[in-house]
Amino acid sequence: MIKRYNQSKRLSEAVIYNGVAYLCGQCCHEGNEEKKDVKVQTKEALENIERVLADIGSNKTKILSATIYLKDIRYFDHMNEIWDNWVIEGYAPARACVEAALAEKELLVEIVVTAAV
Repeated sequence: MIKRYNQSKRLSEAVIYNGVAYLCGQCCHEGNEEKKDVKVQTKEALENIERVLADIGSNKTKILSATIYLKDIRYFDHMNEIWDNWVIEGYAPARACVEAALAEKELLVEIVVTAAV
């Protein structure tokens, strides 16, 4: 059975199948000039991931994999400062990080995770 959460015509915030949750890309909310900083955007994206995981009965210790999209790979170290403080030791997921053009010009980071439920 497939369960879809917070679904719109375009996407679901999370889809669960066989005990695995696939989250849509999480990023910061629009409209705040402070969000132009990659550290602030990373922190908010991770907070959004935690919120979605909690909504579906999971948490960050159950993340299996993460893909991080950076607008500019030069943000890698700054993003990792936030990421490394967020990940619980012993629960680091498999991870990839790539440079990519993102959907909105203000976005600097987007994170996609897959987690056990």
